[in-house]
Amino acid sequence: MNNNTENNKRIAKNTLLLYCRMLFLMAVSLYTSRVVLNALGVEDFGIYNVVGGVVAMFSVLSGSLSAAISRFITYELGKGNLKNLNKIFSSTVSIQFGLAGFVILLAETIGLWFLNVKMNIPEMRMEAANWVFQFSIFTFAINLISIPYNACIIAHEKMSAFAYISILEAIGKLTIAYLIIISPIDKLTFYSILMCLVSLIVRFTYGSYCKRHFSECSYHFVWDKQLLKHIFSFAGWNFIGATSAVLRDQGGNIIINLFCGPAINAARGIAFQVNNAINQFVVNFMTALNPQITKSYAIGNKEYMMTLIFQGARLSFYMLLILSLPILLNTHYILELWLKTVPEHTSIFVQLVLIFTLSESISQPLITAMQATGRIRNYQIIVGGLQLMNLPISYMLLRWGEAPETVIIVAICISQCCLMARLILLRKMIGLSIKKYIKEVYINTILVTVLSAIIPFILITNLKESHFNFFLSCVVTFICIIIIIYHVGCNKNERKLIKNKIKFILKKYTR
Repeated sequence: MNNNTENNKRIAKNTLLLYCRMLFLMAVSLYTSRVVLNALGVEDFGIYNVVGGVVAMFSVLSGSLSAAISRFITYELGKGNLKNLNKIFSSTVSIQFGLAGFVILLAETIGLWFLNVKMNIPEMRMEAANWVFQFSIFTFAINLISIPYNACIIAHEKMSAFAYISILEAIGKLTIAYLIIISPIDKLTFYSILMCLVSLIVRFTYGSYCKRHFSECSYHFVWDKQLLKHIFSFAGWNFIGATSAVLRDQGGNIIINLFCGPAINAARGIAFQVNNAINQFVVNFMTALNPQITKSYAIGNKEYMMTLIFQGARLSFYMLLILSLPILLNTHYILELWLKTVPEHTSIFVQLVLIFTLSESISQPLITAMQATGRIRNYQIIVGGLQLMNLPISYMLLRWGEAPETVIIVAICISQCCLMARLILLRKMIGLSIKKYIKEVYINTILVTVLSAIIPFILITNLKESHFNFFLSCVVTFICIIIIIYHVGCNKNERKLIKNKIKFILKKYTR
């Protein structure tokens, strides 16, 4: 019990550190997005997003291995086998170097052909698009090699490293926002060069930190056939899930380009930047929570693992709802306030992408639990197979003349099907109670959302758009969500815990 309490405190501390990091990066990201959009223009901004998406398609090869690396390092650290941990780390670094070379080879052949022959890009911007492609490949390779180092930081739960290094990353992006305005060469090309340079600096900083603080992060060549077999076996089945996610996101971006052009890619790109900024709340929380779920499974503490899954799912959704609901209700006004030029379809893209992320948020602890078991074959075949349907269904609907935002609507529907499939599979894998999950998580989150939105929706529909009314609606929305979460979203024990925590804080600061 005491150990679980300490783990909960560590999760809370790490989440707080990651939130500080996220708030800083979010402010920088929203500011630089506006500057970059205005400096590049809608068309070039769309080109950068879709060309980067072509390169990101190659993460179908890396995504499965990344998940395997994180799982094996965290699992071994949970068991306390440091000697084997160093062997795993060295093996995964070698794998990533080999994979980076293979991705570069594919990108420079198949990827280059697709960019120049199939993509819907104005002829006069093809040279700049090719430069973007080259620097995007290099950036992608750099990030691949960083994965084992970042996995060690997360496994050790040293989230302060992310917080501090993020300051360097944010300074780099702010510098880019300034330099792109006074660019001595083509702005789109210059932007891709600078983004690559920032990734390179951040990569070496993470590597230096890991070598200084973690003994297992001393690389030496290792060839352990048994270990490599386990890693690639896990990664092989995980390949289905990784591929389906990449095809859903980046594949959807590419088919939007094929049917609708780069201007719509710009609208989608802005929507995903808003979503990424908001979703960092959940990502940060899950980054702090995931190691504890994996370690709990590794030592056989399934009761604590189940508690983390249920609470983690609800808390992920609530944190996302607090930020998402005001944006969903004020999308048009926020975009007009934030951007000087708002591309067509941006508002509906933003709303649909946020709804999709809310739908996915309650599945994140389930995915971590599945990864922790290491038994993922059936899971990936069924859930990954469902996700793979995103691309062909979206392609056919766009071919039949449906609106570009249909791609996100399809993703939302399939997301719900995948959630049900996860519950059925995890009932067999770890004994998860479907009835309890539906009652305590699924129905709970829907009820909280509906009740929280009623008063803010009535208020907004009866007010004209203005700075004061926007501020008023955000305050009212926030208050409604907090009240509903406390009275409807939390159970009796959680409400008691919150009361005691508030009393403790009040006593501490009113003495």
